Amino acid sequence: MIRYPNGEIYKPEAGQGTKKRKPVALDNFAKRGMGLEDDLNSSSDVYNAQGRCLIYKRPTPIRVVRMDKLDKSKITLAYFAAKSTTDYNGLYRGKYLDFEAKETINKTSFAFANIRPQQITHLQGVKALGGLAFFVIRMKAYGETYLLDCGEILSALKENSRKSFPYSLLKEKGILIKEGFSPRLMYLDAVDQLYFKD
Repeated sequence: MIRYPNGEIYKPEAGQGTKKRKPVALDNFAKRGMGLEDDLNSSSDVYNAQGRCLIYKRPTPIRVVRMDKLDKSKITLAYFAAKSTTDYNGLYRGKYLDFEAKETINKTSFAFANIRPQQITHLQGVKALGGLAFFVIRMKAYGETYLLDCGEILSALKENSRKSFPYSLLKEKGILIKEGFSPRLMYLDAVDQLYFKD
């Protein structure tokens, strides 16, 4: 017997429940990248609680048009208020840092089509003003996550013939982020290795 959360018994209609359903794809496009973001969010929470940094996920800017009449905490209609820039920003060791998290299932490269023009412009500005600007790229096929300075992506983008960043170059130029329990992704160790080599 199956029950709904409110306690009612589930009664399938005639013919329902006997059909075989197509399996749901685990890697659907709507949730692509959420595994990496979940890991980064929990890792940032640990780092913030330890007092090592202040790094937060930047909320997507939306404009609320309509809310549910009975439950004012529910938004029923909203629009993007502006183009979003990068996923994360904050302070670490007296430096402003800003980064974008990307995930790919491709085994050979990371496609530049995954990066929006406003993200490039934003990271260029951060870098020009002395901030730390980088990408955190997860290669799902290998279960590896890399920290890559945005300058590497920017110089590769200038080569018009290139449409992606090769995995081999990511391994060479990027810093492999170690995984653990708490924090899940030790990305601040990779930031130290890349930007604070003292």
